[in-house]
Amino acid sequence: MRAVADGGSITAAAVALGYSQPAVSQHIKRLEARTGLALVERIGRRARLTEAGRLLAGHAPAVVTALEAAQEDLALLRGGGTGRVRLAGFPSASATVLPRLVAELERDRPGIRLEYVEAEPPEAVEAVREGRADLALTFSFPGDRDDPHGESARGLSVRVAGQEDVLLVLPDAHPLAGDEVVDVSRLAGENWIGGCPRCRGHLLELCGRAGFAPRIAFETDNFVAVEGLVAQGIGVATLPRMALEATARRTGVTIRPLPGRERRTLHLVAARGSERVPSVRAVLAALDRVLPAVLGADRSAPPTGQRSSGARN
Repeated sequence: MRAVADGGSITAAAVALGYSQPAVSQHIKRLEARTGLALVERIGRRARLTEAGRLLAGHAPAVVTALEAAQEDLALLRGGGTGRVRLAGFPSASATVLPRLVAELERDRPGIRLEYVEAEPPEAVEAVREGRADLALTFSFPGDRDDPHGESARGLSVRVAGQEDVLLVLPDAHPLAGDEVVDVSRLAGENWIGGCPRCRGHLLELCGRAGFAPRIAFETDNFVAVEGLVAQGIGVATLPRMALEATARRTGVTIRPLPGRERRTLHLVAARGSERVPSVRAVLAALDRVLPAVLGADRSAPPTGQRSSGARN
């Protein structure tokens, strides 16, 4: 059902599954006979799912997860201890979490093959829902109006994996660069450098609480560009600490905490029951060990003179 929905035809489903077209048609006929419901409507050369077909297709990720769990459990009994796990993560995690995670798995679970794709939270959650990823490392901000861990994650397993500070990035020569904690309302007249879409949403919310709408002069998903613009005195910005830890230090910028310690929350998203798959369970356990080490910098004061850049969010 999932292959028909994705491909839009019996032929496309057969190609995706590596079956013959008659075999797929026979599978559908048997399934329709067992359910007593029409599952596929044929419109010329195209095929689309009925309401019953869409309902069954929605269960595909859970079914596949259960089958993979059974296969890997049997492999463990045979002494294999292998498996493939597909992880989606946001860009700053690519530079901070991923290297430690890969090293951890290679040391302790060399039989597990980790595949990684970079994706912002909404796309990462959708990848898990559609079975294109087994796990997703995502984030949300306080007051997020379009939190991807709400309705769009219904039916998936979502748990909090940690928190990280969101920090203010100022030019070294800025009059407020020497303040221990900067009052955001004093930045109402500044040009701002907007980051990724979700970061920009948090910036609007943060400045709204301080009584003004930020004048966003530039928008870029590239952390290097954000810090470069700030270093040249073109504007000020906010960045998550993980982004600031992602690359080498940059001169010309000063990092300061925000009032009330603004933070974003990290989440781990998976299909329900995926922890029964031994390889997924192993990657989750490794992430539980790696993330505190990456986020441990939040317990210390922010760097005072300069700090990094990165990719996107």
